[in-house]
Amino acid sequence: MADSNVPPQDIYFHQKNSAEHHEALILRDAVLKLRRNGAFVAVPLFRVNIEPMGPHPIGSYEIWAPAETFSSVFSYLCMNRGNLSILVHPLTEHARADHEIHSAWIGPPIPLDLSTLPVREDKIPLQYPSLKLGYSASRALSIEDRQRLGANVENTLLKHEPEAARAPTN
Repeated sequence: MADSNVPPQDIYFHQKNSAEHHEALILRDAVLKLRRNGAFVAVPLFRVNIEPMGPHPIGSYEIWAPAETFSSVFSYLCMNRGNLSILVHPLTEHARADHEIHSAWIGPPIPLDLSTLPVREDKIPLQYPSLKLGYSASRALSIEDRQRLGANVENTLLKHEPEAARAPTN
């Protein structure tokens, strides 16, 4: 199975529950504002599903975040989801397994209709290639790139942070 580095987050709400629907839209707007302000890269789909769509049995929308900012988006959603349930899953050519086996829930799980998903697709679906992030990045970080970034964090960014753990010297 191919590695996925562009996990979407599917946010669920009971579409006939106006308070929950409103809560979902408030969360979406907050993510959009944080993106605008540079907190992270996240792209909520324009469409908000107010009826079941595909495997999603209730109201939902998707927020896509590239690997480069996924942890920030994930953390924000964990801390600010309120009563909403969020499915996090990879995007690979194995759509059914991505939603059923290789997934995690933030909040209570929602039963999905997996019969709507193909077992295998011909290619990995790209999302927002114009951003040149995730699968659409011109290149992945090399081990040397990661080492430089790690050294910068260790030697510069954390230099004056007494509470931050340092890597062992050996």
